[in-house]
Amino acid sequence: MNVSLEQAAHNLATRLDLPALVRSLQDVLGQRTVAVIAGVSDAKAVGKWARGERTPHPDAERRLRDAFQITQLLLQHESAETVRAWFLGMNPDLDDQAPALMLAEHPQEVLLAARNFLANG
Repeated sequence: MNVSLEQAAHNLATRLDLPALVRSLQDVLGQRTVAVIAGVSDAKAVGKWARGERTPHPDAERRLRDAFQITQLLLQHESAETVRAWFLGMNPDLDDQAPALMLAEHPQEVLLAARNFLANG
């Protein structure tokens, strides 16, 4: 794993304004998946965040920034379709749970699973 690529993904996830970050996630993962990651039941909230009409709770924002960092990391080597499938599929590194569901409680484990996926790809 190229540490500078990972650092660049982290820097972007930290600095990017939230509406642009949410739009990017929505483009890659879809609105419903972004809602699952953020922990909200209303997928329309994601669209409002993307347009800057509303701001997510701090915990949801952290999840979104973590998801964005991991998405950017995966997109450096995989297609958007593969990244979407990775977030939604059962993952052997995460006890066969989907990364999208695990991100809230275990962001570090999801990041490690993404590194493993890239290393074994």
